[in-house]
Amino acid sequence: TPQPDRPMVAIVIGGLGFNARTTTQAIDELPPEVTLSFVPYADNLQSWIDRARARGHEVLLELPMEPFDPEADDTGPQTLLASASAQQNIGRLEQLLSRGAGYFGVTNYQGARFATSAQASAPVVQTLRRRGLVFISSGIGQRTALSVEAQRAGLLATAADRLIDVRQEASAIDDQLLNLEALALQNQSAIGAGFAYPVTIEQVGRWTGDIASRGYQLAPASAVLNARAARR
Repeated sequence: TPQPDRPMVAIVIGGLGFNARTTTQAIDELPPEVTLSFVPYADNLQSWIDRARARGHEVLLELPMEPFDPEADDTGPQTLLASASAQQNIGRLEQLLSRGAGYFGVTNYQGARFATSAQASAPVVQTLRRRGLVFISSGIGQRTALSVEAQRAGLLATAADRLIDVRQEASAIDDQLLNLEALALQNQSAIGAGFAYPVTIEQVGRWTGDIASRGYQLAPASAVLNARAARR
């Protein structure tokens, strides 16, 4: 339930499902308001999603999208490609979405190149819209061909404001979390995205422990998304 007098801050922790220890840590130790994002290729994906939801977390499914340097960033066999036909990308999208159930939306894994192609993005966002999903992007820019096509298709979408763990150091993550607070104070809400590194989970856990005493509301990503949509 939104508290009108408190800016909302959401955190999305991604890359979950591959490493059992860090996935368990994120599910069990982070507050339920933290949104969790799962890799579609993970073994026992549905079991992880079920466990996360049982602990109160909402869940996103990651869609691997073509990066600028595929050799440096392996995004797997079902990657959505800027150069692929609509039929090819939709076929891959359907396979990815069929890997599990219980997620309220999707997010990108990589995707800087894919996001530059309106032609490739349009059928993907239209399919997501028809399925009643939402899209929360991170690390590919606020204004891309992908975001434009999402808006055109009527897909409820927003972007994370900060990647909190580009530097995998406790002090650097703390600095980014403080930046999120400043953004939330300025804009009424903020979304931070991080990866399932042990240091990220630890620092986010500490930071969320007293966020209410600092005048902020820790909120699921869907709450921030809905609040932003209502203000448009």
